[in-house]
Amino acid sequence: MRTDTFTFEADDGKALFVRRWLPEEGVTPVAVVHIAHGMAEHSARYARVAEALTGKGYAVYANDHRGHGKTAVEGELGWIGPDGFRRVVTDLHELTDDEKAKNKGLPLFLFGHSMGSFFTQAFMIAHGSSLRGAILSASSGKPNLLATAGRLVARAERARKGARKPSTLLTKLSFDAFNKAFAPTRTDFDWLSRDPAEVDKYIADPLCGFPVSTQLWVDLLDGTADIARPEGQSRVPSDLPVLIFAGARDPVGENTKSLDQLLGAYARAGLRDVTHRYYEDGRHEMLNETNRDEVTQDLIAWLDAHR
Repeated sequence: MRTDTFTFEADDGKALFVRRWLPEEGVTPVAVVHIAHGMAEHSARYARVAEALTGKGYAVYANDHRGHGKTAVEGELGWIGPDGFRRVVTDLHELTDDEKAKNKGLPLFLFGHSMGSFFTQAFMIAHGSSLRGAILSASSGKPNLLATAGRLVARAERARKGARKPSTLLTKLSFDAFNKAFAPTRTDFDWLSRDPAEVDKYIADPLCGFPVSTQLWVDLLDGTADIARPEGQSRVPSDLPVLIFAGARDPVGENTKSLDQLLGAYARAGLRDVTHRYYEDGRHEMLNETNRDEVTQDLIAWLDAHR
């Protein structure tokens, strides 16, 4: 595997940090996979799956979103800007267009994990025809009543704390609530994986697990409501292949309940090639779970079948 990093300038002048993993010298790539990471993490955490993908001939790209990783300059961690949800989807469109230009003729897949999966759902609506396929990891469907109420709380916290500030209350309503399902817990992030070594690596990483701004919560909760509307989902190309996978105990997907709703919504929207995989006892980060090799092989098998 060959790996490097570079900076991509978005159309508004923002410098986006990007990692690139390529097959060994002399191996012609078969397709491109772009990875959109989740909240409070960054692109380097996908090096292991990138190594597996490049071993099968895939070129892999992953950027650090605004407010995350090495894209966030000092004081920006957790802040993606005003109207950040749509802005990040635009970033992904610009990045993937550039990657297709650099890899002429190769099909491109967009992989989104957690928050990145919501960006991917929005991308499918706005730019789905540019993709060979989409992968949603640890996603969810229509927001439940708690999430709907959370939109009001997020706005109140933004008014109280300011748009750039984090909110202890919003953290309690999200990450802390997710962790309660796994009590008694060893750490605040047991909900991520059954593998304690992976959880500890996340906690030890200064670019993971940080509290995000109230504005990011407002944008994310508004964005997840927007992408769940049937009129938007009907704009996803009916022939776009989609893979949805999750741990059966992932609280983000409500232990698959919300994902079942999403599968039904895509069926009603006319999507003809939607595959789902639920992994028994799996938590939020299936690529960092105890059965991650199985999950990775399932991902590669799906990509190989659709490229």
